[in-house]
Amino acid sequence: MRFALLRLIIFAILIASQLYLFTRGDRALRQLPWNSRYKILLRLVLTGFFISTLTIYIAFLSQWAPLEHPSPLTLYALIYPTAVWSFGSLFSSLLLLAAALTGYCVKRLRSTVVEPDDVFPPPPVDPTRRIFMQTSLGAIAAAPILISGYGAAYASSEWEIEEVHLSLNPNHPALRHPPLRVVQVSDIHSGLFMTPARMRHCVEAIRKLEPDLFVMTGDFISHSAAELPPCIKEMAQVESRYGSFAVLGNHDHWHMEAEQVIAAFEGAGISMLHNAHRILDTDRGTIAIAGIDDLRVGRPDLGQAVEGLDPTLPTILLSHRPEIFPQAAARNIALTLSGHYHGGQVKVSALGLSLSPAHLLSSYPEGLYRLRNSHLYVNRGLGTTATPVRVNARPEITLFHLT
Repeated sequence: MRFALLRLIIFAILIASQLYLFTRGDRALRQLPWNSRYKILLRLVLTGFFISTLTIYIAFLSQWAPLEHPSPLTLYALIYPTAVWSFGSLFSSLLLLAAALTGYCVKRLRSTVVEPDDVFPPPPVDPTRRIFMQTSLGAIAAAPILISGYGAAYASSEWEIEEVHLSLNPNHPALRHPPLRVVQVSDIHSGLFMTPARMRHCVEAIRKLEPDLFVMTGDFISHSAAELPPCIKEMAQVESRYGSFAVLGNHDHWHMEAEQVIAAFEGAGISMLHNAHRILDTDRGTIAIAGIDDLRVGRPDLGQAVEGLDPTLPTILLSHRPEIFPQAAARNIALTLSGHYHGGQVKVSALGLSLSPAHLLSSYPEGLYRLRNSHLYVNRGLGTTATPVRVNARPEITLFHLT
């Protein structure tokens, strides 16, 4: 119910932005010094585009349109362009609204400090200057749409394979054997923008890494239970010496019952660590791998997950959200692997600083962190949510070399 309300709010915001852009666009067309026939034609095109966009929104809101894996023609000719336009035009409407409010405030301020017009009449309107200002404002408003298009291509590009070298047990390196190769993926978000073909391509890349251990840290689906079987089918193709393990994310709880997801993964030979752990005997000695439920919408229990474990045993903890890290470090857990934030998904970096929704919401938006002898790594994820756009936060597969 809460997710349905959130989706309704998002669609209401999108519709409001389209209505505002339509109003501004229609006003600008009426003011153009062109032949009336051309203006009428352009206004009809604008109206048709506006109605088509609203129709698509209503179709998705009412679930008339496919929400799982549509045909490539539907995906690339209809869904992707609509998603790119919606994300970019939302920020375009905000820019235009900000400019309009600024102009209104400036006009009001001038009216309070400048002499009345009957003393100093206003200068004549320069149509050339007006057209220049409108063109400049239009170019600025178009920038978010262009960035959105770039971000969709960026999100669909090849993922980065991040390699991380860490020690699970600094006091006992066991140099006789090569490092343990652990591959992590997160936030797959099987659905509209993460197709079976793309997941298959990802699995091929993972298999080439020859993992000893394969782990997945939640959010396997985007909007529907029907998206889970294709995800499991592809991820089950990964072969690893010591097995494949997973934990639940918030999207998995929102759209399915936890028991259904657990049963589906277990049936495919992937161990779902639901507040539980496993002991693994590896070439580098015995280690433990534990996992907890989602911190926000699940029923996480770190104590239950590590109950009975020798505190000196090197342990890897899987948690969809990274905020468990201080508690994990307090229990001397060597490595915590998380995701959830997509590295911000849309991130602005300048002067050594990064700004994104994730960087505002969490102390652990992406990358590697250390607290005493414990480490946390936050994966940027493979898929996207809300929009198929990524900027400066490329999809990621992480390869750990653990000694």
